[in-house]
Amino acid sequence: MIKYADFREIPVRFSDTGKGRAIVLLHGFPETLEVWDEFSVKLARHFRIIVIDLPGFGQTPCIGYIHSMELMARCVKAVMDSLGLRKYILTGHSMGGYVSLAFAEFFNDNLAGLCLFHSTSLPDSAEKKQDRDRVIEIVKKDTRHYVNEMIPTLFAAENIRYYKEDIRDLKHIAHGVSQQGIINALEGMKERPKRDWILQNARYPVLFIIGKKDVVVPFESMLKQAELVKQASILFLEESGHMGFIEEKKRTQEFLIQFARKCFR
Repeated sequence: MIKYADFREIPVRFSDTGKGRAIVLLHGFPETLEVWDEFSVKLARHFRIIVIDLPGFGQTPCIGYIHSMELMARCVKAVMDSLGLRKYILTGHSMGGYVSLAFAEFFNDNLAGLCLFHSTSLPDSAEKKQDRDRVIEIVKKDTRHYVNEMIPTLFAAENIRYYKEDIRDLKHIAHGVSQQGIINALEGMKERPKRDWILQNARYPVLFIIGKKDVVVPFESMLKQAELVKQASILFLEESGHMGFIEEKKRTQEFLIQFARKCFR
C-alpha cells in the first residue's frame, strides 16, 4: 500500500506491506522504491516491509540543492515516526547504506539490526570526489545518456546478458528521476564522512551483503569492515556485482529473512 509522510513540508512516498516486525528497505542511486518490488514480496510474507522514496527520487521531491546522507536519514525517521514504529531493521543498498549509517549515528536506539547491501562505511576518496564532480557535469549535459551507460556497469560483466530485462527496467526507473535529484544525491554522497566507528560500536547485529564482482564497493574492503563488528554476519555472493538483490535474489532473500529473525529474537 502506497502512503505519504510529511518531512520538511514535502510529501515522502513509501510503501507499507506485510505484518509483524518491520524491515525498512532503502534504495540506492539512482533508484526508487520500485527496485524492491519483486524482492520484497517474499519478505512481506514474514515481516512488515517499509520501502521509501528518498528525497529527490521517485515521487519524493527535492529539498534544496544537496541531499546529504544526514538529511535523508532524518527523512527516514520522519516516515517511521509517522507509523509509530520504534524498533526496526534498516537494509540499505549502496547509497541507502550510507543513509542507514547516518541514521545509526542519530537514531541508534531505533535499530534492531543493520544490513549494508553492497555498501560501505568509508567516505569517498579524493579521486572518487573528483569523479563525482565529473559525473555531475555529464548529468547536466545529458542525464539520459549517463543513466544508459551507468546502469549495466552495476552488474557483473558476465551477468549482463542474463538480466537485460532488469537492466531495461532499472534504466526506466532512473530515467524518471529528475536531473536535480541525481545531482543532489551525487553532492550528498561526495560529502559523506567516514562512519566505520558506527560499525565498531554497534550493539545490534550487522549484515554485510558483498558481491565478489562488485566494481562499486570492492569486496576486500567490506570484509575488513566486517571485522570491526561484534555481531557480524556476512553473505558473500560469488556471482554478483553491485546488484545482488537481482543477480542472486533468492539467496539474498532467504539470508535476510534469517538475519531478521536473529535480530528480533
